[in-house]
Amino acid sequence: MDVMTESTELKAGKNEVLIGEDVLTRYERARIIGARALQLSQGAPVLIEVDDTNFRHIDLAKSELKARVLPIGLARKLPSRHFQIIPIQYLKDREFINQEDF
Repeated sequence: MDVMTESTELKAGKNEVLIGEDVLTRYERARIIGARALQLSQGAPVLIEVDDTNFRHIDLAKSELKARVLPIGLARKLPSRHFQIIPIQYLKDREFINQEDF
């Protein structure tokens, strides 16, 4: 009996999401914001313009996500061991309903 142990990446065209919706889930959003806030608290460079020096890292991470400047890709997986790495620039965010550029 052959058991498939290797994962296979699904190749998609530009801006094409093959696994799931083209929207960030609340879990993906929370994971991205939490990871970025941790990076900022440890001294990572800020990727957007900030007017005030008093800011919370979590709010800054949310602003960076909204601006779509984070170089992060999500790996979505299927039970068949196929996966797709999706740049967050391809995904809409339910938190910001008025995203006209999608």
